[in-house]
Amino acid sequence: MLARLARRTRRTVRLLSDDATPSVPPQRIVVAVGGNALQRRGDRLTIENMLKAAKQMVPSILALRQAGHQVLLTHGNGPQVGELALERSAATFDVLGAESQGQIGYVLAQAFQSAGVDAACIVTQTAVDAGDKAFDNPTKYVGPVYGFKEAEALANQLDWTIKQDGEYYRRVVASPKPIAVLQLDAARTLLENNYPGLVVAGGGGGAPVSRVFGDVVGVEAVVDKDATGALMARELEADGFIILTDGGGIWHNFGKPDGREMKAVTPKYLKARKTGQKFPGSMGPKISAAISFVEGSSKPGAWAIIGDLNDAAELMSGAKGTKVCRDVPDDVTWHTSPPEESSPS
Repeated sequence: MLARLARRTRRTVRLLSDDATPSVPPQRIVVAVGGNALQRRGDRLTIENMLKAAKQMVPSILALRQAGHQVLLTHGNGPQVGELALERSAATFDVLGAESQGQIGYVLAQAFQSAGVDAACIVTQTAVDAGDKAFDNPTKYVGPVYGFKEAEALANQLDWTIKQDGEYYRRVVASPKPIAVLQLDAARTLLENNYPGLVVAGGGGGAPVSRVFGDVVGVEAVVDKDATGALMARELEADGFIILTDGGGIWHNFGKPDGREMKAVTPKYLKARKTGQKFPGSMGPKISAAISFVEGSSKPGAWAIIGDLNDAAELMSGAKGTKVCRDVPDDVTWHTSPPEESSPS
């Protein structure tokens, strides 16, 4: 069965890579995929369901490698770390973050190895400022979704902070800005020595730590994986940074009749319109991370792409998703023509 799966996945990768930007020279790319990609809404959070979702994700990631690109993969952990917190209420989130890296890393390694590709999953710590203002306003969603009454009861019983997530409610925790990924040199060594497998690092944003009187100590938080991905991409001098979502790229008036998806956009345009700031628990951090990488990179041609996981093979060609870079005609282009009465905001 595994042999058939591996052959089928390799065949899918070859087909995907035939369409995946043949004119683009090999580049170093950091790819960030959300924890929800390993936990579909409505599915029970089990290793079996996570592995099933991971195997569905494998061809999209391997298509980039098959096209000759060097890939470092990072991942979210929102559903998983929240579930672990329910099981072990006495554990702190830095410990739970490390545990989720091991759990998800195991699932990813198994999925990629079933497809014939080795994977090195590094448990990483991410340094944050213990005085970060993010601790005063938790925004990071963790764990399962709840109805209003159940969420209210849990908040009162367990002293949780609860916020609305679409039509449901979820627990939120602090998400401070990452300052450094402490094990990044291990990932760099693997990449620079052309490790033939897939490098996975910074999972769940990394286990959050801070220095207190010289000692490294854990911090009660969950670092945003996109912010950590952007930091790793800059430090590794990556050419590009891809953020894979379950809802496509950056939209103007998403879900409305005049909604349209950006094809390419400058950080200047996004910042001027405060794009994504109304969605601090979803698209907002992704846009901020893309801007952070492009503006902070030492490479003039640095780019970031936000797009759907299912469109991964088409993102670098510009056929799907939104590319964020410094040089875009009129600061923004669109996948579709705008309605006459519409103006971007």
